[in-house]
Amino acid sequence: MQSKKKSTPEKFYTLGAFEFPADVQVIKGRLESEGIYVYLKDENFLNTDPLVSQAIGGVKLQVYTRDKDKALKIYDEYRRYAQDDNGDPIVCPNCKASRSEVYYTRKGYLNKLFPFFEKRKYKCLACGMITQPQ
Repeated sequence: MQSKKKSTPEKFYTLGAFEFPADVQVIKGRLESEGIYVYLKDENFLNTDPLVSQAIGGVKLQVYTRDKDKALKIYDEYRRYAQDDNGDPIVCPNCKASRSEVYYTRKGYLNKLFPFFEKRKYKCLACGMITQPQ
């Protein structure tokens, strides 16, 4: 009698989230050209109703965790960093890096349903500090 070997399911790592499905297509193509499988979570849902993008956190660009490091290196070449109202990059007050992304904690029932009510914060990708503009 042969024992059946259980395989563990592959885990995904989310590289980033994009407001609209079209915004992610360039980086998706670049990752796939390097042999990295890409999954776009919530893409079909947002193609049918793009107005709920903020409510569900946009299209999530995901790769297998085994490809995470290679994918992050490629993604960092294309990543758009947060900018202020004048188009200048957001500078981290801790490490002075200009590599920040918009960050939402989505804590609380109201912010999970309506994330646009939460005050905008920024997370520095160099040191991890989360700041809120004045």
